[in-house]
Amino acid sequence: MERRQFALGAALAASGVWPHVAQAQRKPVEGTDFIALDKRLTTDVPQDKIEVIEFFWYSCPHCNHFEPAFNQWIKSAPKDVAVRRVPVRFRDDFEPQQRAYYVFEALGLLETLHAKLFHAIHTEKQRLDTEAALAAWADKNGLPAARFKETYASFGVVTKAKRATQSMEAFKVRGVPALGIAGRFYTDGSLAGSMERALQVTDYLLAEVRRGR
Repeated sequence: MERRQFALGAALAASGVWPHVAQAQRKPVEGTDFIALDKRLTTDVPQDKIEVIEFFWYSCPHCNHFEPAFNQWIKSAPKDVAVRRVPVRFRDDFEPQQRAYYVFEALGLLETLHAKLFHAIHTEKQRLDTEAALAAWADKNGLPAARFKETYASFGVVTKAKRATQSMEAFKVRGVPALGIAGRFYTDGSLAGSMERALQVTDYLLAEVRRGR
């Protein structure tokens, strides 16, 4: 889902689709399949690791569709790959879900609540885009609403949410889902033709980073 679609409102955003273009098995091309950042970004991983960031939004249907494939890719990724998820904030009303992700992370509940929130929004068709709605949903799923709200307002969560937005802007994320590789490269379904190919492009870029060490 491209960033420009979000500016048209939630109704339009919900109906947007990535263009799926048939791709030959060819070497990824800079400027076509991926973008090399003008300035290399600092990553918070050890020197022997390569960071891969998934930029996402809980209410994005394409992010929901991508989750199983990305989870499978993570399981088979080499040991030198460090994966980080970053919830985006293209508009102010994205912030509640952005902070919710960091609430789950702070409380050690990502393993159980991350996928459940996607399911609640896209399968159960629940509208969970405000702090109150998310707190009520969390309460029904084993996380007391009061604990959710306390963590939601905590310095740590607020800071991580701000950093997530800064990271999104630094990578010049144009739509979600999208991938940032090694603080140097960016790709998404629009560039690569599909998110399946974006993962192939990511594998190629990871190999290039290793060769350049």
